[in-house]
Amino acid sequence: MKNIDKKSLENAYRLFETGAINKIEIGTTKGLQQIHSYLFNKLYDFSGHIRIKNISKGGFRFANALYLNEVLAKIEEMPENTFEEIIAKYVEMNIAHPFMEGNGRTMRIWLDMLLKTKLKKMVNWQFVDKTGYLQAMERSPVNDLELRVLLSANLTDDINNRDIIFKGIEQSYYYEGYEKEDDDE
Repeated sequence: MKNIDKKSLENAYRLFETGAINKIEIGTTKGLQQIHSYLFNKLYDFSGHIRIKNISKGGFRFANALYLNEVLAKIEEMPENTFEEIIAKYVEMNIAHPFMEGNGRTMRIWLDMLLKTKLKKMVNWQFVDKTGYLQAMERSPVNDLELRVLLSANLTDDINNRDIIFKGIEQSYYYEGYEKEDDDE
């Protein structure tokens, strides 16, 4: 798994370095699939494909695969004009968890692109505590206030700062248990 994470992290950097991120649809399922496909191309045979199996994590069952396409269509219709609306959409997409693997990393990039496009802001992930974030995400299906407070405290309008973007990508992988080794630099 570590090798997949390392290659996927390299793909994430490349997504931004090449400008390919600017060709991604914003706030749509298709855009999410485009990001996933880019991150996990040739690493998973399901990269960019909506899952057809049910999945769960820590006792939480994500959206039933049988209804996933309908759920994703409803999420896509959600408003995205304010920070609160964007976070609500992000939470719903997390509940859907449309891929077999790689949802978190993909969705954090998707969220930042949505915030960047709609509000000219993005999350400065390097300052978002891993434990606090994961706990807020776990509780977000019931109430997303904790997540909104945590993320709003770490918003930046420095949306084109390469260091912030890349440190954010690294933090995103850290949330998933991957830590970049010094000799990887």
